[in-house]
Amino acid sequence: MFGISFGEILVIAVVALIVIGPERLPKVARTLGLLAGRAQRYVATVKGDIERELKADELRRIQNEITREVGGELQETEQQLKTALDTKSGDERP
Repeated sequence: MFGISFGEILVIAVVALIVIGPERLPKVARTLGLLAGRAQRYVATVKGDIERELKADELRRIQNEITREVGGELQETEQQLKTALDTKSGDERP
């Protein structure tokens, strides 16, 4: 995952055993595991937040696009209706 081979992990474990000692090594390993879990959850949370924000931006963009299209069509329809009403009003006059 990080480009560390099994041999390198074994060397790190032996050095940790010598430096930390056999009494404290399980507690240190447990603490490191908990911290790694928290880091993974934090990264997953941030990733989820970013994805939700991107989806929200995309939805806003689509909403604005549709609003512009509908607004343009509405104005066009209003103009056609006014033209039709003006034409009809002009036909009724003698």
